[in-house]
Amino acid sequence: MDTAYAPQPRGSHVPVGLRAPFSGRTWREFLYLFLSLPIASVMFSYAIAVISLGAGLLITFLGIPVLAGGLAGCRALGVLERGRARALLGLEVAEPEPVRAAKPGLMGWIGAVLKSGVSWRHLLYSFFHFPWALFSFVFSTTFWAVGWSLLAYPLWRWTFPTYLGVPGIQMWGDVDGNRFYLDTPVEIGSISAVGLLLVLAGPWLIHGLTQVDRVMVRGLLGPSSLAGRVSELESDRGVVVDTAAADLRRIERDLHDGAQARLVSLAMDLGLAKEKLAEDPDAAVRMVDEAHGEVKIALQELRDLARGIHPAILTDRGLGPALSALAARCTVPVAVTVDLDSRPAAAIEGIAYFTVSELLQNVSKHSRATHATVDVWHSTDRIMLQVTDNGRGGASTATGGGLAGLAERLGSVDGLLVVESPNGGPTSISAELPWRSQ
Repeated sequence: MDTAYAPQPRGSHVPVGLRAPFSGRTWREFLYLFLSLPIASVMFSYAIAVISLGAGLLITFLGIPVLAGGLAGCRALGVLERGRARALLGLEVAEPEPVRAAKPGLMGWIGAVLKSGVSWRHLLYSFFHFPWALFSFVFSTTFWAVGWSLLAYPLWRWTFPTYLGVPGIQMWGDVDGNRFYLDTPVEIGSISAVGLLLVLAGPWLIHGLTQVDRVMVRGLLGPSSLAGRVSELESDRGVVVDTAAADLRRIERDLHDGAQARLVSLAMDLGLAKEKLAEDPDAAVRMVDEAHGEVKIALQELRDLARGIHPAILTDRGLGPALSALAARCTVPVAVTVDLDSRPAAAIEGIAYFTVSELLQNVSKHSRATHATVDVWHSTDRIMLQVTDNGRGGASTATGGGLAGLAERLGSVDGLLVVESPNGGPTSISAELPWRSQ
């Protein structure tokens, strides 16, 4: 965390503008600009040499490996630049995707380097950073040095009469020998005040210059937006796979511990009833009645299990009736409002249903609410869900909680979960999903 301009402890009343010239951030950013010129000069010269040598040798086979080696060198210099930006600017830039050769061996590596957009972006950085580094070095160094020099003018003005034989800084002069020097107390104080203004403005100017460097480092030396999106999708795919595996284990456990165990018991009871049928018909009838009750319970468990996989009412009638049926089973009175001009895609519809289902379960178990609402509507390219209750609040998406898992599942399909639940309530949980029509 950058604490350069952080709030001072209570009792300190020094304004930020007066602290800024002495802050660590200002001097680190100035050092970054100061070092940029020599480093950019080396990178620019290297890039020119690589392109010239590689292009010159393209008439022979050597040009291709030379160019690939030069691009690999640019990537190595990019590591240095990312480290310098991290140390002096506090800029965290992820490492770009490495070179992945489609075929083993040297030729496969050369082809991968030449095809890599990261390699060419590093080369572009070597070209484009040099003119900016030259400008920012000259401008920041001149501005900063002039500001501090003028501010300290009362301290070193004595050098002019002592060593130069003039009373101070000469502002102008003509061929007739007329000269104007800054040597009176008012003039000295005025020029020192100008220096103070430059010194106070310096940190903001330096920070503005480094913003351009931040954009260049992040845009040309970091991973591409496409690579970032691929990484995000890979992570989301992992969440989807884990969720699907957990659902399969839940279904297997429910079948094994519930309906399957009950059906096994039912089969045993019917077997005993069959044996008793001839010896004790009354006992057999009682056992058949008990088995009939077990059948009803098993059927109900199977219905509940099927509803947990994908309720039939959702497939047949859509999200509105399905949510109304869901609300009717909630232990808290729930008002449902669904405003959709058409049905979303089946996958989105299912995610929306189970999102509301999980949120209503939380309302029933944890909220201590007396009333809840469910609102669903279509907004541009998103389907919006909102579940509110007047309970005790305190819900959060902290790691390990049920809402954290729900937020991950929504994120895997480009969804979003927002929780507003202060202690004491009320609670409002909003979810967004991408809209795709059937």
